[in-house]
Amino acid sequence: VRLRPSFGAVNLEDVSAPRCFELERRLVEALDCPVMHDDQHGTAIVVLAALRGACATMARELGRLRVVITGAGAAGVACAEILLAAGVADVTVLDSRGILVPGRPGMNAVKADLAERTNPRRVAGAEAEALAGADVFIGLSCATIPEELLATMAPEPMVFALSNPDPEVHPDLAGRYAPIVATGRSDFPNQINNVLAFPGIFRGALDAGATRITERMKLAAADAIFAVAAEDLAADRIVPSPFDPRVAASVASAVAQAAGE
Repeated sequence: VRLRPSFGAVNLEDVSAPRCFELERRLVEALDCPVMHDDQHGTAIVVLAALRGACATMARELGRLRVVITGAGAAGVACAEILLAAGVADVTVLDSRGILVPGRPGMNAVKADLAERTNPRRVAGAEAEALAGADVFIGLSCATIPEELLATMAPEPMVFALSNPDPEVHPDLAGRYAPIVATGRSDFPNQINNVLAFPGIFRGALDAGATRITERMKLAAADAIFAVAAEDLAADRIVPSPFDPRVAASVASAVAQAAGE
């Protein structure tokens, strides 16, 4: 707050859940400039862009997917929120105690709220129950996913094993079941890298004179990242390279337009 007069925006990094949610909320309320926690929203934006790329590659509809997210920390909660906002109706989230479902003991306020708005089939249990018949796995925890659970997913699933440095399932193993595999690592295809999002988001917000980064601006950023990838889509290229010079400019333009609207 005291540094605000020297800066145009604030990008928060490496703040753990659940305190990151309160910290971001209080800073948004206190400051008259854009504030974004990158571990939450940067990750979520690039995940949505990658999922759009995967759907386009496989001729699937985003809204009809059954998505499972392991990890209900900063990134997991934000990914669930942006997927719901993008029209994915069936999102199931797990923490270390199992699936978030209304009334389950051991949930903080953020998880309890998310439990009310996700898991529409009210599935209870752990990874085995969540992954049965699922189209998409998004790993944002340190949990290990056994091979036998991948075999229970829907035909031709998508696996985003994003934990670093050790993915929830090794990409080579996931590739036996999933035509599209993404990780958070640079030494495998389809890296989910926040650098695809935050430079353009802040450039666009500053260009537009925005004082907040809204959900609409985040969705616009994801669409812009996907639009760049769409020119050269393939199963191993569902997002652009972090070094693609078109990305930041495209994201900035889309975010500024969304802010203006």
